Amino acid sequence: MRYVLLLRGINVGGKNKVVMADLKADLAELGFQNPVSYINSGNLVFDSENREAKIAETLTDYFRSTYDFPLPFILISAATLRKEAAQVPDWWRDETAYRRDVLFYLPEAKKDEIEAATADWATDTERLHFGHTAFFYSNTNQADYLKSNYHKKLLKASFYKQLTIRNGKTFQKLIELADEA
Repeated sequence: MRYVLLLRGINVGGKNKVVMADLKADLAELGFQNPVSYINSGNLVFDSENREAKIAETLTDYFRSTYDFPLPFILISAATLRKEAAQVPDWWRDETAYRRDVLFYLPEAKKDEIEAATADWATDTERLHFGHTAFFYSNTNQADYLKSNYHKKLLKASFYKQLTIRNGKTFQKLIELADEA
């Protein structure tokens, strides 16, 4: 089965450095087949016959023993990611929007609390869709972005560290990589 692995908070401002080529090689040594990475921000896809729980356990052990900083991640089956993508509203797919982000829930995320805390962020230009693995954000107006609820509230939110964020183009690339065999 194909899986998507998303790491949080790596290679940002020279901190928490993870070399993708090394990580791909290590994943292969751990028995994961066909590891592929996309850009340098912790987006990987690989195949494994193991169950998701076993993969997560293997990855947790590997990250703890290899890196001297926490390495939060989410593991999503390609089938689940495709299903999530199929349920995204048309307004989120509009590539003319100024900003389109996918805020993936890490395993410890309290989805109901996040949804409740962000539900009032929606405006005429800001829209939210709450999915199973993530919530989807779109802002159609660049001029108002710095005044947006998303821009003003996200970094201060108590749940911010329970998420890992990808933009719309990265999300689309992950779908493409998940579809490759």
